[in-house]
Amino acid sequence: MSRRRTVFTFAAGLLMLALAHDISAQANPYRTIENFFKLPDGRKIGSTAGITVDRDGSSIWVFERCGGNYCTESTVAPILKFDQSGNVVKSFGAGMFVRPHGIHIDRDGNVWVSDGEGPDGKDPKRNGKGHQVFKFSPEGKLLMTLGKAGVAGDGPDTFNMPSAILVAPNGDIFIGDGHGGNSNARIVKFSKDGKFIKTWGKKGTAPGDFETPHALAMDSRGRLFVGDRGNNRIEIFDQDGRFLEEWKQFGRPSGVVIDRNDTLYVADSQSDEKTNPGFTRGIRIGSARDGKVTTFIPDNPDGSQEGVAADAHGNIYGSLTGGMALKKYVRGGTN
Repeated sequence: MSRRRTVFTFAAGLLMLALAHDISAQANPYRTIENFFKLPDGRKIGSTAGITVDRDGSSIWVFERCGGNYCTESTVAPILKFDQSGNVVKSFGAGMFVRPHGIHIDRDGNVWVSDGEGPDGKDPKRNGKGHQVFKFSPEGKLLMTLGKAGVAGDGPDTFNMPSAILVAPNGDIFIGDGHGGNSNARIVKFSKDGKFIKTWGKKGTAPGDFETPHALAMDSRGRLFVGDRGNNRIEIFDQDGRFLEEWKQFGRPSGVVIDRNDTLYVADSQSDEKTNPGFTRGIRIGSARDGKVTTFIPDNPDGSQEGVAADAHGNIYGSLTGGMALKKYVRGGTN
């Protein structure tokens, strides 16, 4: 790379960081709709990392941890479908998961979820579960399983704490495999029928490395966006795993979603002066085309949003892990 190009790239990076810092101080154009999500009597929302919307943008899907932090002590169904009025219209998946994590809806409306933990050698209720990715029909029929139940590994047919799933327009399946610590730090690619194609990435901080491949999204150009939370960045790849660039102006990404207009939504649930100096927690909104951050929704008083989704009407949804809540935001006034 020439010295001139290096200087230009460095300057562009500084500009993006400056934009990200400045945007946090601007007025929030969204207001919170209180108590939008309504559950059946006796049911409460648990810790929730996974939230998304249907392809038509009309229904909200949530993968929550059975009213708590894990599903091993519960018999309720953790996969929930809400309509535009916030009512539960479908639920399934009871008794299948240890710790629900990622959720994705493909172009055919199928529901993909990842079980982010497995056996711990202590709780026998975890045995034979975890470290897997599941594909369900919209009605809840199990169609495909990837990974081995309760087996942590880094081979072509095993995962270790899979965090995220994305299905490309051609049906190829991408898994963000790893959740920091001693888990994996890679992307695994499969064909639409579940056959292993390739894997890339390793634990580290260099371009193409990962610490926590926590979220996946794809723009209209087919570029794969990976929320590498542990390294405070989004990494962008082509679908063969070739590193293209990294963006740090969206904070410490826990949730990443790109809509059909290439608007990029990023939930930052961890930034502070220790983990990511200069950034605060909240949802940053910008462009997947040029990386410019345009809007910031501050962290919710109830807790930090780990998941983020946006529907066809421009409404934004956040899911909280520690706060154990779901939030809806609409344009029109400040909080």
